[in-house]
Amino acid sequence: MDVSYINPFIASTVATYKSMLFDDTIKPLKPFLKSLPFPTYDISATIGLSGKAQGIIAIAYDLSTAMKSVAGMIGAPVPANSPELTDAIGEIVNIIAGYAKKDLAQYELEISLPSVITGQGHFICTPSRTMALVVPFSCKYGNFSMEVALITPDRS
Repeated sequence: MDVSYINPFIASTVATYKSMLFDDTIKPLKPFLKSLPFPTYDISATIGLSGKAQGIIAIAYDLSTAMKSVAGMIGAPVPANSPELTDAIGEIVNIIAGYAKKDLAQYELEISLPSVITGQGHFICTPSRTMALVVPFSCKYGNFSMEVALITPDRS
């Protein structure tokens, strides 16, 4: 997977956390290709990407980090099983995908509405023919991951 496809998502995650969640401590950690055993999460938001490239982006959290991140964004605590939590997690991934889309204009990407998955210990599946890259992040709210699986046309 070409890092030029991933860098816009990393940059947009950092920008989103700095501007919308008021966190200047956010930093990406060492990315890795997703393989068994898959990382597991408590709450995740995914967005489908279509156009000249296709795939998904997911932002995935443990419950504590998700709750702290949303509280940082809206300025108030949210209950664990509330619609406000799932809506805000969906909005975070929506903002990240929207920011990254402008840096991937050559692929004429369209982004779907976010889907939020909850449940302790779940993992995100991508089609078998795609490679997914996991980018862990560290921030003042805790650690979380971004998963990106993107199929792009050959550059030949």
